[in-house]
Amino acid sequence: MSVGKAPEIVERIGTGHLITEVYDNRVDLGVAAARALAAEMRRLLGKKQMIRVIFASAPSQNEFLAELKTLPGIDWGRVTAFHMDEYVGLSPDSPQSFSRFLVENLFDTVKPAAFHPLNGVATDLKVECHRYRDMLKEAPMDIVCAGIGENGHLAFNDPPVADFDDPKTVKVVDLTLTSREQQVHDGCFPSLAAVPCQALTLTVPALMGAGTICCMVPGPTKAAAVRNTLLEPISTACPATVMRRHAAATLYVDRDSAALYLKARR
Repeated sequence: MSVGKAPEIVERIGTGHLITEVYDNRVDLGVAAARALAAEMRRLLGKKQMIRVIFASAPSQNEFLAELKTLPGIDWGRVTAFHMDEYVGLSPDSPQSFSRFLVENLFDTVKPAAFHPLNGVATDLKVECHRYRDMLKEAPMDIVCAGIGENGHLAFNDPPVADFDDPKTVKVVDLTLTSREQQVHDGCFPSLAAVPCQALTLTVPALMGAGTICCMVPGPTKAAAVRNTLLEPISTACPATVMRRHAAATLYVDRDSAALYLKARR
């Protein structure tokens, strides 16, 4: 279990319904977000027999997941887990697989009641989208743990394909150059040529339908995305702006990722 006092908030800002908490560094951000999420999970488990949580898979989640798996009082045996995207054509055993990332960084330790991975190597991707849609719709989603891409995407809902009123729950998308380049910047792939060109993704309505959204966005490469999320008009030009409409969303940032936003406010 993590020890020490709670990380200090540098600034707390409201933008629409979205609350943004700024922390000194990415470790403090991750610890604060994990503790807030754990408190919400405990609260929900005090009222419900089971809860359902969607997790993001990215280096931006590392500190958050490292803290979350140490925190006591969460009955993970009553948690059903999902994730929000997966590469098409990439084996689940691949080091870059998003489902493998979550198993190695969280589920090998906490043991949820179930973790349902997306299958990016399914023979029929349309059938796989329908299979995952049906599982997601079995009951309301309680929590989404998200990140934001360098181009403001949520999951792999990039500006060209994001749809705030998407009739689909899960779909196949072509990845933009910016999204593929981010995977190289994050150190997930050795080169752009190695990054898959397609992915399965949960749509914006599927993510926004959750009761609570916790979004963790550290680091200087996300500074433009955070600025745009908070200051630009709500539109698919920056899909993450839609979080400003959600009744219970919190954006956790550090000084690096908040730098351009804080500069614009001065």
